[in-house]
Amino acid sequence: MANIEQLGSLAEFLQRHARVLVLSGAGMSTASGIPDYRDKDGVRRGRLPIQGPEFLRDDAIRRRYWARSMVGWAMLARAAPNAGHLALAQLEAGGWISSLITQNVDGLHQRAGSQRLIELHGNIHGVVCLDCRSGFARAEVQGWLTQANPELAQALASPLPDGDAQIEPDALQEFQLPVCPHCGGRLKPDVVFFGDNVPAERTASALDWMAGADALLVVGSSLMVFSGFRFCKLAAETGKPIAALNIGKTRADDLLELKVEATAEQVLPSLVSACGLRRA
Repeated sequence: MANIEQLGSLAEFLQRHARVLVLSGAGMSTASGIPDYRDKDGVRRGRLPIQGPEFLRDDAIRRRYWARSMVGWAMLARAAPNAGHLALAQLEAGGWISSLITQNVDGLHQRAGSQRLIELHGNIHGVVCLDCRSGFARAEVQGWLTQANPELAQALASPLPDGDAQIEPDALQEFQLPVCPHCGGRLKPDVVFFGDNVPAERTASALDWMAGADALLVVGSSLMVFSGFRFCKLAAETGKPIAALNIGKTRADDLLELKVEATAEQVLPSLVSACGLRRA
């Protein structure tokens, strides 16, 4: 937990800068029951995630993804914004932060009430057909999956990040993939997989927000993925101060003006109180 001095330093950081851009990561959502990817040293846990190019070209990879997602989805669907998400929405409403870019795909910032928000890697609550580009709600696709795979619907598995789950390989043998009801095409969650590029228009908007900000606050991210770390590089190159609220190592530790090693749900509600709800 941050001490009073650290909390005061964070509040003073917000006070000094009128346009603070927040960049959030997986550590933001652990208190909502969603596992993160890395340990406190920034080392990735478990097996590598599915890569985007593999998903596109390999039917077996798509089967693995959708089977694991079908089992893991229930946990993600139940997740609710935690005190950290709600506090960031309050800080935005009070004028203490100007905008928020999240690397998370869980949709919890949006549900918490954040308004000026870019979901850099997409939102896992949407699904898109790769062939006709039709869109569907992930909850609707879950219904198709459970109807086609009733045995797997009863399976128990260990939850993994972003609605993934660890299941036994033999559960995949008879698994029926979901298909687009309009064209019979391949379905993909509307997220940026590892190995894929963030859509150019979304990247451009995020970079514009960074250019318009006068400081950067990183919350719950080790910044080991370049799509997040690039914002710290840009801030440093343009002389904009960077603060981080994160347990453990970040890739940008040598660029930080201020670092508080604590969790978002512990510190951000106290930061709201320290700032008051309205900027003077």
